[in-house]
Amino acid sequence: MRLLLLFLSILLILPSCEQKQESPLPPEKNIRLHRAEFTDLKDWSQDKQNEAANAFNNSCIRILEENNPYLSNTAAHISAAAYQDICRRFIEQQPQASKHFRKFIEDNFTPYLVTDSKNNPEGKFTSYYESTLNASYRQSEKYRYPVYGKPHDLVEFNPHDFDAKAPSKTYVGRVQNQKLVPYFTRGEIDSGKINAPVILWADSKIDINFMQIQGSAVATLDNGSKVRVGFAGSNGHPFRGIGSILLEKKLLKPGEASMISIKKWLQNNPDKADEIYNQNKRFVFHRLLNTEGPIGAHGVPLTAGRSLAVDRSYIPLGSLLWLETTGPDKENIHKLVIAQDIGSAIKGSVRGDYFWGSGSDDVLAKAGSMNSTGQYYIFIPKTEEQSHE
Repeated sequence: MRLLLLFLSILLILPSCEQKQESPLPPEKNIRLHRAEFTDLKDWSQDKQNEAANAFNNSCIRILEENNPYLSNTAAHISAAAYQDICRRFIEQQPQASKHFRKFIEDNFTPYLVTDSKNNPEGKFTSYYESTLNASYRQSEKYRYPVYGKPHDLVEFNPHDFDAKAPSKTYVGRVQNQKLVPYFTRGEIDSGKINAPVILWADSKIDINFMQIQGSAVATLDNGSKVRVGFAGSNGHPFRGIGSILLEKKLLKPGEASMISIKKWLQNNPDKADEIYNQNKRFVFHRLLNTEGPIGAHGVPLTAGRSLAVDRSYIPLGSLLWLETTGPDKENIHKLVIAQDIGSAIKGSVRGDYFWGSGSDDVLAKAGSMNSTGQYYIFIPKTEEQSHE
């Protein structure tokens, strides 16, 4: 009876809970694919495609586990079976396929320019990075800021799990008086309203917040060793960027809201920092990882300069893309990347977040200042060409 009451209460209060990430797939007309040739790809013959071979191999392992008719069931319909056939050949032919990855791609794929429904190929490309922080497993005067794991009382609920006709939306909350209510906001969590394990203690609240924005970090422990910290979940509330808050309050001037400038403002205004943090109600929880890189939404380690976060409503995770954009110093970024991650701000058929790599302020300066226009091509298995003409 208690479980029945809880289920009924969940259905009654769903509109008040924050949506986590899933949304109905957009119709195919919102994305268009236009057949191209490899000679249409800028600097295709100059890129070192073999540098992306290991990343592709990692995603292939995940793709082979799919049992949907289309890869990731996205708006860009790509046959999962056709992609799996290519992945099997790639894995079987290693290391030869890795060494000659460019030829392997040319033999098995056809590039298609991605545009929106109005045939516009231009989109926005930003970048992100894996941040750093100093931490300890033990609380002390120096290491006094908690890095929380996923709370024991956090509940995730998707109506689609109970009714196949219901929309697939994941809600995040907690049970209170046998009802599911929204989970605590950032301000409430910071005030102590949380039942969660502390996986690390850090020496900087600023670094924790940057880790939450990026989703992951490399922590240098007080004994000199390093441990990787990855995304474990969130409190389900919408994200609001610190930069936009500072701009709205005129604490930063337009054009100055780079991540380096934001970090300097927070360092110079510690008495006002909590007020700014708490206006972003979203809070991210973490977990300790033993991997070669930060783990993206596709469940594989990200590769610096070769992983791209996309809108998975449009672009299948694990798919190969040819990216043409510019970096923060207006340098050309024409290279093979793999769709291996997502982001709450990465929305649209032509939209990407380029993974810059791991590091401190030098990488932060690069990743935090990239805001470019560009385009990309998606590679379709040659056996599927006719369905995309």
